[in-house]
Amino acid sequence: MNEALPDLVAHFHVKRGLFRRERVEAALFELDNFGCVMKTDKVFNPGDTVVLDLVMEMPFDNIRADGISGLVTERRKHCSNFFYSVDFIEFNGQTSSALADKLKRIRDVVTKKQLLKSRRSSGPSSSLRQMA
Repeated sequence: MNEALPDLVAHFHVKRGLFRRERVEAALFELDNFGCVMKTDKVFNPGDTVVLDLVMEMPFDNIRADGISGLVTERRKHCSNFFYSVDFIEFNGQTSSALADKLKRIRDVVTKKQLLKSRRSSGPSSSLRQMA
């Protein structure tokens, strides 16, 4: 887990008192079919359930997968933040298949962005060094 996934964040709500809820944004560090790893300063315990809205920021129209339920399975402290492993609770029904499609689209875009980034970092500058 070296760096956050490009242009992808998770939004969720945390209770603040009896009637108030705070909307929180967290960076994602891993994402697959089964879950994700997010980093936040909010405190969860293994066994807690969280509802995430994943947002992939795009130039014209963001890709959103809203209302993904997840189970916190692991917590690791890092400075003043925590890394949480979150397992997605299985999708069922027709609305969930639409959600699964959006999640797949987000994963595909993340993969493409990571591939482009790795090409850029090992791209022309390394071939220029070889010519020198």
